[in-house]
Amino acid sequence: MKNQSVTNNIDWICIIIYSALVLMGWLNIYSSSLASMDGTSEKQLIFIALTIPLIFIVLSVDGKFYEKYASIIFGISLLTLAGLFVFGKTIAGQRCWYGFGSFTIQPSEFAKAATALALAKYLSDTQINLKEVNRQIQALAIVFLPVLLILPQPDPGSALIYSVFIIVLYREGLPSWYVWTGFITILLFVLTLILEPQYVILIALTTLIIVHFKSRLSDRNILLSGILFALMSGFVLSVNYVFENIFKQHHRDRFNILLGKTVDLKGIGYNTNQSEIAIGSGGWLGKGFLEGTQTKGGFVPEQHTDYIFTTVGEEWGFVGSLVVITLFVGLFLRIIYLAERQKTKFSRVYGYCVAGILFIHFFVNIAMVAGIFPTIGVPLPFFSYGGSGLWGFTILLFIFIKMDANKVNEW
Repeated sequence: MKNQSVTNNIDWICIIIYSALVLMGWLNIYSSSLASMDGTSEKQLIFIALTIPLIFIVLSVDGKFYEKYASIIFGISLLTLAGLFVFGKTIAGQRCWYGFGSFTIQPSEFAKAATALALAKYLSDTQINLKEVNRQIQALAIVFLPVLLILPQPDPGSALIYSVFIIVLYREGLPSWYVWTGFITILLFVLTLILEPQYVILIALTTLIIVHFKSRLSDRNILLSGILFALMSGFVLSVNYVFENIFKQHHRDRFNILLGKTVDLKGIGYNTNQSEIAIGSGGWLGKGFLEGTQTKGGFVPEQHTDYIFTTVGEEWGFVGSLVVITLFVGLFLRIIYLAERQKTKFSRVYGYCVAGILFIHFFVNIAMVAGIFPTIGVPLPFFSYGGSGLWGFTILLFIFIKMDANKVNEW
């Protein structure tokens, strides 16, 4: 296949939405950092400028390159994550960055694209059947290897993002019980934090009995139901121990505030409370660009990073927030549409990985800012301040745009 020009056959809809989100992101970073006068918006503008040659590099490389060298890219990514334990720079208690003078780079932001490439490469093998247990283990190993290196940094926010790959695997044939197990585990965990364990166990037992009779299960499955009940009961009884002895105090505080068990508007709950005030004060049309009182007063900490959406809510209001959300949803749907029309399994799987990664970042960040999810440090794609995040998301997206542009020559 002959290589194409950089702009030949590329999907301009994705690029227009991407450009709009990056521009809106910078405007909100400018507004949220104006009072501090620390040069944050100027730095972000430099990061944005550097994405231009980065995009041209990604688009100038032949689309087949990413498939051919996916395993090598993934291996290099794992090495950069492992190297943090020796050469990493610690900021705010997290060893997540490499420091080069005043400049830092976070390898976990680039590991998402590398993992997506590796997973797509593995699943594109025609011999792969995810109904086989050994194939399931191998696919899950690709997903969880970077997680094992990211969690000890500690960076639970970045590690959480990798859970979306389970949905991609399910799309490609992973048994549905993996998804159900994850959902039920989360549900039991949250219920146990709200209710007494015995009540949760009773709910689980009642649910299993209803499912048994509704589904007309055989006698053989009565034993299976008994085993499931024992496992669920054991998990429920272990939740409080795990929560009190393994979770760190600030994680426990955030869950307790989220579940309404603790009210601490001046301490651990301050960020969430102020973000809710800022968003709520915007009303329908917002207070106007650079006119947000919460934003100008610096009441929301880290507003230019994880809490950047509070600026949108306060200054642009409900209508402006809806426009931003619509752009994100439009991008997700466009990527899924493009993924479905790919001519190779590799590019289709990678497309779904891209949509999944961007969506879970978007969903968790908005939910976190709105106070319906614990604060765990998940940036909003193309909006939150930071060079590593912006470049990582840009590479992730434009590799797929290049694959899509190449599909006309993949017959």
